Amino acid sequence: MTIRRSDLPNGLTVVTEAMAGARSASFGCWVRVGGRDEPAEVLGASHFLEHLLFKGTGHRSGREISEAVEAVGGEMNAHTGLEHTAFYARVPASAAAVGLDLLVDVLTDPAFAPDDVESERQVILEELHQAEDEGEDRVHTLAQQAIFGDHPLGREVLGSLETIDGMGHGVIRGFFDDHYHPADLFLVAAGDVDHDAVVEAGARFTRPAGPALDRRPPDPRRPATPVSLLRRPLEQAHLAVAWPALRADDPDRYAQAVLNQIFGGGLASRLFQQIREDRGLAYSVYSSTSAYVDAGTLVAYAGTSAERVAEVRRIVTDVAAELAADGVTEREWAVARGYLEGASLLGLEDAGGVMARLGNHLCARGEVIGVEDQLARLRAVTPDDVLRVAARVLGAPPAVCGVGPLTEADLIG
Repeated sequence: MTIRRSDLPNGLTVVTEAMAGARSASFGCWVRVGGRDEPAEVLGASHFLEHLLFKGTGHRSGREISEAVEAVGGEMNAHTGLEHTAFYARVPASAAAVGLDLLVDVLTDPAFAPDDVESERQVILEELHQAEDEGEDRVHTLAQQAIFGDHPLGREVLGSLETIDGMGHGVIRGFFDDHYHPADLFLVAAGDVDHDAVVEAGARFTRPAGPALDRRPPDPRRPATPVSLLRRPLEQAHLAVAWPALRADDPDRYAQAVLNQIFGGGLASRLFQQIREDRGLAYSVYSSTSAYVDAGTLVAYAGTSAERVAEVRRIVTDVAAELAADGVTEREWAVARGYLEGASLLGLEDAGGVMARLGNHLCARGEVIGVEDQLARLRAVTPDDVLRVAARVLGAPPAVCGVGPLTEADLIG
């Protein structure tokens, strides 16, 4: 596979990775703006735009966009994060020109029809109502807020009922004009793709630069809220135990990946084995990390019955304390490192996954780390490195969050 990069005169960065034998082409546009970059009064603007840009362009309706991509057997979608918004199209290789043209069209010539704004507003309000009913999603939001407090990293990416309901057409259009300019966009492609064709398409981005992003670092006094509880009459209780963790470019991020895999990242992890396999206390139990330009989180989650939450919470914090004090075994280290290396290689089989890797690397660090370089850094991680990171991350006091028929005593008893 060959990675090529072109920095265009308009400020846009184009990165492609041609994959020999691929029968598909995946195109993405990563925009370096997300939930943390929104003024408080327009929370959810990035996510609103994610929905709205597929509603039509200057010469295609939303239906025509959907028909064009489905007629070739392709798909288009998008997602919004705290630091980026991504739009992507995946099509058979024979329809690469169609997928690329559609993606660039929605990002360079959005219609912003007032009727579309109103109809999509209702869709997003329903999405917010649905999110309120999802205990697992809700407890992860609580964990983010518990770590970062009123800092923009503690925000709900979807916005709120109040901000979405009050966001006018002009405000949304203004947010697009301010932030969707070539200098903050990355156009990426993978699979059976022609770099020169992607560069040519990138020249269609002509919007002038807007104001620079103002990303103030989080307050170092964390977590902001040690205990957070949302009482809900649910059948199951949802528990999240969260720690401040490493930023996206931290040199220890590979050791943290190994740590997370051992802690709760897979079926062989300590949390899965002790909570599910040995004691049968939960069906879903795992840990995961999130990394931003200046901060990060590590969150352990379990869904269990209300009467078992206190026991599950004790196991999570005990396992964390053991890892911080004693580190990992040689076998755990070997299994976790082997899994992460294998998963990285398996991800290279899918053009969509390779395309997403390009976009995520560019947004997080402004460059793409080659796969062999990435694997070399992973292979260089030692058990001592994992112990050092475990002490650094899991050695700190966590935030404990719960959603369901719980009391504070369940979380801190």
